[in-house]
Amino acid sequence: MSTITTRDGTEIYYKDWGSGPVVTFSHGWPLSSDAWDGQMLFLAQNGFRAVAHDRRGHGRSSQASSGNDMNGYADDLAAVIEALDLKNATLVGHSTGGGEVARYIGRHGTKRVAKAVLVSAVPPIMLKSATNPEGLPMEVFDNLRRDLVNDRSQFYKDLAKPFYGAKPARGEGLPGDAGAVLAVGHAGRPQERLREHQGIFGDGPDRGLEALRRADAGAPR
Repeated sequence: MSTITTRDGTEIYYKDWGSGPVVTFSHGWPLSSDAWDGQMLFLAQNGFRAVAHDRRGHGRSSQASSGNDMNGYADDLAAVIEALDLKNATLVGHSTGGGEVARYIGRHGTKRVAKAVLVSAVPPIMLKSATNPEGLPMEVFDNLRRDLVNDRSQFYKDLAKPFYGAKPARGEGLPGDAGAVLAVGHAGRPQERLREHQGIFGDGPDRGLEALRRADAGAPR
């Protein structure tokens, strides 16, 4: 199994398929790098090098009790990029992974980055506030944490329905990818699932977005 070890001793699992221009993939919560298998296989078969990792607390990576915030995620992505010496890479991030990509750029710059693709990403911040009136109220996140603690299995079943538009009849299992949300979600410890909400909505504006804007405008990076 391919892993790298971060400065705090966390093991991060990664996939590295194909050769050519580099595309990295950062997955959404509470998934794993497996969520990108279709895209990675296509790119690897068409002249690209596709790299994806399991975020700490997810999939086959260590279930660390610390570093479950955007800074920690960004530093883990940096550790993978540096260990594999990836250059001129296109960074793709979905949902929480989009926040990870943006924060990586904010903390580590664009020296190794050619492009960034944020897909339904969480930046700049999900929490409703005076400066972010379109965000979600805190009670939404409080309810997520409550439901996760009270009945983890039911929580992931309910999460999978809107995630994939799946609406199984009573007594039926979740189809295909929606069922994977339940399985992958159970692979992580509840502690990480609760703590990482801080990384999604609680740690302020995202410096990576401003870095992206400067790069697009041709300003110094």
